[in-house]
Amino acid sequence: MIEVKNLQAGYPGRPVLKGVDLELRPGEVLAVLGPNGCGKSTLLRTVNGLLPGWGGEVLVDGVPLGELPARRIAQKIAYLPQSRSVPNITAGRMVLHGRFPYLSYPRRYRREDYEMVERALDWVGAAELSPRPMPELSGGQRQKVYLAMALAQDTETILMDEPTTYLDVGCQLEVMVLARRLAEEGRAVVMVLHDLTLALRCAHRAALISGGRVCQTGTPEELYRGEALERVMRVSLGRVETGGGWRYFYQ
Repeated sequence: MIEVKNLQAGYPGRPVLKGVDLELRPGEVLAVLGPNGCGKSTLLRTVNGLLPGWGGEVLVDGVPLGELPARRIAQKIAYLPQSRSVPNITAGRMVLHGRFPYLSYPRRYRREDYEMVERALDWVGAAELSPRPMPELSGGQRQKVYLAMALAQDTETILMDEPTTYLDVGCQLEVMVLARRLAEEGRAVVMVLHDLTLALRCAHRAALISGGRVCQTGTPEELYRGEALERVMRVSLGRVETGGGWRYFYQ
């Protein structure tokens, strides 16, 4: 498990996180919510060690993040950034990148690496994409490949920064279903999301960030019934009960 304690971080001359406390728990999807510029992406980058913290600490299974070498962090935490380049390589080769933390230099892929790639692509329902070049894939197909790469990395925690952006509704729901499946396998899945209705529908727990601080954490039910969500996000939400659970909508 990853514990974030009084975390402070930011960029030169611009503090962003101002004392964040949060637990990233195995077996659940945690949605990170909040307005633009509140520190959601900064939180993920700091938890992953890409951005140094200014104060507080991040504990990975009880060990301070700063005491872990980069390779060990990559074996513990997979990170899918909001924007990424699309290299002119096949989807299968892209997923192989997830095996980098387990290879010595010079990198020579082993049989188990190729087997992991096949299992990961099959798990996300994208086995047929393996020989296809990444630039030829749709946004939804690419997102499946990136999820397979994270799965091939074989980490306990997966951080995703706005993984549903620019995807149609069907692809968004597919990504969320895959995230829930990852959590069911015992992984901690953390997703920065802007669509509140999607987050409340699919996440086990949510953290609402405002002004660089976590102002509320809880289940979708707790956030919906509280006052902070509508106050911070400046929207009004409603919901209806269906056979598949609550469905949220903007009013």
